[in-house]
Amino acid sequence: MEKIEHATVRTNGIDMHVASVGDGPVVLFLHGFPDLWYTWRHQMLSLASLGYRAVAPDLRGYGDTDAPPSAASYTAFHIVGDLVGLLDALGVERAFLVGHDWGAAMAWYFCLLRPDRVKALVNTSVVFHPRNPERKPIDSFRALFGNDYYICRFQEPGEAEEDFARADITKLMKLFLTSRNPKPPCVPKERGFSGLASSRDELPPWLSEEDINYYASKFSQKGFTGGLNYYRALNLTWELSAPWTGVQIKVPVKFIVGDLDTTYHIPGVKEHIHNGGLKKLVPFLQEVVVMEGVAHFLQQEKPEEVSNHIYDFIKKF
Repeated sequence: MEKIEHATVRTNGIDMHVASVGDGPVVLFLHGFPDLWYTWRHQMLSLASLGYRAVAPDLRGYGDTDAPPSAASYTAFHIVGDLVGLLDALGVERAFLVGHDWGAAMAWYFCLLRPDRVKALVNTSVVFHPRNPERKPIDSFRALFGNDYYICRFQEPGEAEEDFARADITKLMKLFLTSRNPKPPCVPKERGFSGLASSRDELPPWLSEEDINYYASKFSQKGFTGGLNYYRALNLTWELSAPWTGVQIKVPVKFIVGDLDTTYHIPGVKEHIHNGGLKKLVPFLQEVVVMEGVAHFLQQEKPEEVSNHIYDFIKKF
């Protein structure tokens, strides 16, 4: 870890904290919620040892990167703008992209909006869904899962923040990072995430107290509003992305998901992945990997396997 360097880069009106290591073609790693550059620590060192330059920012709203207060500042257009500006600042014309969770969603948008800057994409956890012109995403989630679904629960500014604040931050991070329940995360208001977190003590072998403390320290300083604002900007991104309705993603793609990942169990997702729906939208989808017995944070749970999956794909280009 001591090899990883840290810098602050000015991009798109914000200061962005960027971790990097190695020399060679750039691999840009994008984290999700509630996460940090740190989630990619194993892959960064692995790819650097294989002749790549691994670059992992704290995305807008997270860690040591600026967090504008308004949810309207967290659309996919803002995030892709931050990342294009980051590549410009690094003097990089085209990069390999690796995404997870919200980082995966943003990687899809990056490829949709600026395919000229992407050599290839290894995306994990979150599939590319076509934009439904008839219904906003939050309405779709409500219809599928009801008001207790976590994404719906996150919509009201301040509400989730108050809930999280009632929990011990280390237990809350353990809850988020170690969940292995593939069912849709529905959390009744009266129980809250703080209620769920109270019983979390054990750590799996792939996560240390030192890891949890790093997360806890960063989220204690920053709070969760920046990360929650991605969920709160979902409908705004939907409105702004109307001109891209029906547009295919035309970069080479490998997609990886754990079979215990809650995203894999959203109704229709398995069929979308395995019955040709995803391939229609992403015509250069070359590989799909379903990792057995693996949950949401696959890059931390199975670091070597995920590093190998990334390398085996990007070395072709």
